[in-house]
Amino acid sequence: MELTSDLKDMEKGKYGEGAALALKVQIGIGECFDAPRMVPITNAHVALSNQEMDLWFAEKMVKLGAKTKIPPTVNPGFCLPYFSAKNMVTSEEADHMKRTHEAYRALGCRLTYNCTPYMDTNVPFPNEIVAFSESSATPFVNSVWGARSNRESAQSALCAAITGVVPEYGLLLDENRKGNILVKVEAEMKSDFSYNLLGYMGRKIGPGIPVFVGLGSYLSPEAHRNLGAELNTSGAYAMYHVVGVTPEAPTLEAAFGGREPERTVTITEEDLARVLETEISDPGNRDIDFALFGCPHTSIREVRYMAERLQGKKLAVPFWVMTSSLTKSSAEKMGLLKIIQDAGGDLVEDTCSDQPCWHLYKGRVGVTESPKCAYYPRKRGLEFVIRDLDTCIDAALKGRVK
Repeated sequence: MELTSDLKDMEKGKYGEGAALALKVQIGIGECFDAPRMVPITNAHVALSNQEMDLWFAEKMVKLGAKTKIPPTVNPGFCLPYFSAKNMVTSEEADHMKRTHEAYRALGCRLTYNCTPYMDTNVPFPNEIVAFSESSATPFVNSVWGARSNRESAQSALCAAITGVVPEYGLLLDENRKGNILVKVEAEMKSDFSYNLLGYMGRKIGPGIPVFVGLGSYLSPEAHRNLGAELNTSGAYAMYHVVGVTPEAPTLEAAFGGREPERTVTITEEDLARVLETEISDPGNRDIDFALFGCPHTSIREVRYMAERLQGKKLAVPFWVMTSSLTKSSAEKMGLLKIIQDAGGDLVEDTCSDQPCWHLYKGRVGVTESPKCAYYPRKRGLEFVIRDLDTCIDAALKGRVK
């Protein structure tokens, strides 16, 4: 790989052992993909997970003296003060989260603890080269904002933040960003939940870059967030095109780069119903123990809707809404937090569904509107019935889901 003189100095350790190791990791990745050179980045997001491997690598970089050249935003772990005060985590789990916090702070990261930075705190421009990890973030910055990021891991994104460069391959190149699968959507896309189900059609869509047509007029920022998150969960997609929305897809012809699609896939109402009932959700018509929302993090528009639905009512089961500290602060100022708390629910900032703070629900059944939220905590023993948001709220008020 061709390196500039400055990067050669970095490789030799001129800027410290941490930067040298980070660059060596990136050179190895670049060589796997025949990248000819490194190119500079201007933004990064690290999918911090607060899990053992994540902490090991972050602390190793700290010990080697690494500092981020491009301070990245970071994903959530769990809100240590909140869950410690409620005795919902063990001392070992609290110590682990504290070490994660201290490691990423020492690296100079922006401790946003939010998995949807692309909606407010870390929004790249079209054609900006960035290094984003996190399943909903990579497709969003590529497909909605028109920025350029490969599907980075937490560790490769952190290395990019330290060195300020990424190997040039994959979705950084024009020829690799064209669509090759035409996805005709015949199902009615009437809500953000519809996009959760559409995103979970990765098995039927197959590998490649899908170009969606037939989505209709409903396509909110939250719908894009859900579509990208579930596409990545069901099929490891880093980019999709929506004609007329994706900056590189003003027309269907442009989305495919003038080429014919390699295949055409049709998604029907029956497909969405089947994936919900037979692949991703536990059976309904049962009592529930809790409700959990915010994977990816809930937006202020969604918090407002929940507050409107809960105004003056009392919840039958615990009702948790994971969101960013920025959204929680806004909700408090807007009076929305008090409405939800008066109903018996709460907003929790800086927290992910795949964290030990939820172990009290091991072996219990909750409701959520997010297939991704149901997917990851299952390894911790949590079970979910997946329904649209209104049905989930109704279930939380009654303690029973349809």
